Amino acid sequence: MPTKKTSKTNATQAKHIEAITKVSRSITSNLSLDDILKLIVTVTAETMNSKICSLMLLNEKEGALVLKATQSMSDTYNKKPPLKLGEGIAGKVALLNKPIVVYDISKESEYKFKDIAKNEGLKSLLSVPIAVKGRVIGALNNYTSFAHKFTEDEISLLTTIANQAAILIENADLMVKTRTIQEELETRKLIERAKGILMREQSLSEEDAFRKIQKESMDLRKSMREIAEAVILISKMKK
Repeated sequence: MPTKKTSKTNATQAKHIEAITKVSRSITSNLSLDDILKLIVTVTAETMNSKICSLMLLNEKEGALVLKATQSMSDTYNKKPPLKLGEGIAGKVALLNKPIVVYDISKESEYKFKDIAKNEGLKSLLSVPIAVKGRVIGALNNYTSFAHKFTEDEISLLTTIANQAAILIENADLMVKTRTIQEELETRKLIERAKGILMREQSLSEEDAFRKIQKESMDLRKSMREIAEAVILISKMKK
């Protein structure tokens, strides 16, 4: 007959598996990246009994971690300023690429926002890196409202969720880059077609045709793609 401790352990494991499954499903969903990140912090907070769970991403140009998602309703917390890489707990996690546990935030000299933590009733913190192929892109932070010693299982769970978050963020970045490249190629094709029409119909050189499209773009404050599309449309209407 299973003991109470065994039953509790099994229930915890089942809850953890459910959380990981929910996050995994979000990767293949049609949700936007912002909605997926919001789902991740919400599911994590529910699973780990968090007061606040937050996800920060690294702005590489500025070398700072920026808050991107949290289930917290607190404006004060949600408007926290970015952390420089190596600054504070999350900044140190991102710099070292390893989890950090803080038992009592109020006594941790490296924690940057003690006033916010006090106002929000935050006590303990577990922060883990979000990394893609060894390159840190952010941090996932889990706060409790009570003093808590995070277990190895909890650290492992948050790390697993962070790894899944890294996958979907990487996929989203690749999709954006692919879409951008496709749009650039399509724009070039349209401009080439429009140049050909102008060269044929107005006896212009290739250089002059390009300059004409460029000038119309500047004069009308429209993109060169929009001007090219207009040239093509007018040419079709003449036929």
